[in-house]
Amino acid sequence: MSIDRLFESVQNMREAAHWRAAFGEPQVVGDKTIIPVARVSYGFGTGFGSGSGPDTEEGKSVGQGEGGGGGGMGSAHPLGVVVITPEEVYFEETADENKVAMAGIVLVGTIIWQLAKTLRAIFGK
Repeated sequence: MSIDRLFESVQNMREAAHWRAAFGEPQVVGDKTIIPVARVSYGFGTGFGSGSGPDTEEGKSVGQGEGGGGGGMGSAHPLGVVVITPEEVYFEETADENKVAMAGIVLVGTIIWQLAKTLRAIFGK
């Protein structure tokens, strides 16, 4: 990866990280205006290196090499909507699927634990 491509990638990510990435286009429904809100995050990393292989008995290096690489990511998670009416402005949160899934896993684990405890009490160890 050339250094120019690296700077070009960083610049592209900077241009994408503006307020419209977190706040969507306002939608008008009847007398309400709804503005979607999301948590947006970006990350970028790169690395370069060079080195040589182990020395031989004659004191010469076996080989040399160079390398580099980079990567990036972006994510957006919906948080809710801002609702604007003639009377008030409020934020309505969306359900977090991860929290719902974790609650389900904990519930299933608790049921299995309680079932095992009950069966052990009925049938003995």
